[in-house]
Amino acid sequence: MYQALSVIVVQEHVDQEDNESFNIRSGPFSCSTPFSILGVVMDIFKRKAVTFNYKDDEHIIGITGRNGGVSDYPELSLNMARYIEDAPENVSRNQQRVAQEINFDTSKWIFPIQKHGNHIKEVSLEDRGINITELTTALDDVDGLYTYDREVLLTMCFADCVPIYIYSATDNFIALGHAGWRGTVGMITEKLINVYKGDKTHLHCVIGPSISGKAYVVNDDIRAKFMSLNLHLEDCFKPNGDMYEIELKEINRRIAQHAGIAASHIHVSQRCTSTGNEDFFSYRKEAGNTGRMLAYIGKRDNNGSQKES
Repeated sequence: MYQALSVIVVQEHVDQEDNESFNIRSGPFSCSTPFSILGVVMDIFKRKAVTFNYKDDEHIIGITGRNGGVSDYPELSLNMARYIEDAPENVSRNQQRVAQEINFDTSKWIFPIQKHGNHIKEVSLEDRGINITELTTALDDVDGLYTYDREVLLTMCFADCVPIYIYSATDNFIALGHAGWRGTVGMITEKLINVYKGDKTHLHCVIGPSISGKAYVVNDDIRAKFMSLNLHLEDCFKPNGDMYEIELKEINRRIAQHAGIAASHIHVSQRCTSTGNEDFFSYRKEAGNTGRMLAYIGKRDNNGSQKES
């Protein structure tokens, strides 16, 4: 135990002032709470002021937290959704706080109208700004976005479902998926991987903070839908009375690997939106009376600037 712990500390320098959070492992997900040393959470998503971000030199990958905003729903929160009972000006101010922190102007964001399905859509530079300042009919019923363009930030709202981030290490391909149980059964992660035109061995998949373990139970009918995928998912369900605890992160990890991404290229956050409700919105824990986080992925121009395209 002590030997393994020393390896973690040597490999990942813990900057307490910046409240760094690091990955203690990739690969199969276990539903324990995030590991910590002296109160510093060890996870692949590190905390900033209002966002949690995955460390990658080429990409902007992250998700907003619940704190540090101006919304009244809930009070003084960083709600990022325009489709709940929150004043539009509050959401706009929250957007600006996030844009400033991640250094990606809102004019370059793209947001779909999510319906908990598995429909995906390619977007480009010309689509930037869709559904950001106001909701429209564009990109309706879309739960997966992908692009080959730089200077585009793909965004989606979450409050327990699994954010799926995919990127290529050799070109500009990026993708973002919203994987609740319906989207996961609908293999949205596989669909986003299969649209990639290059060699899948160059793809990476990051699975973000979401609900897990005892906090998320489903009935036998939903479990049966997963069993019909024939992906040997029996161990992803744990009986809990007449229900089943489900590990959606682990299921999506296996789907990503099944679709062709190397196990060493799949990175899973251990943060749970329910047990970590002080940091994240949780639709289930808060019985729907809550805000939404914003997941995002983008790639800037080579010089890292906010160059207009």
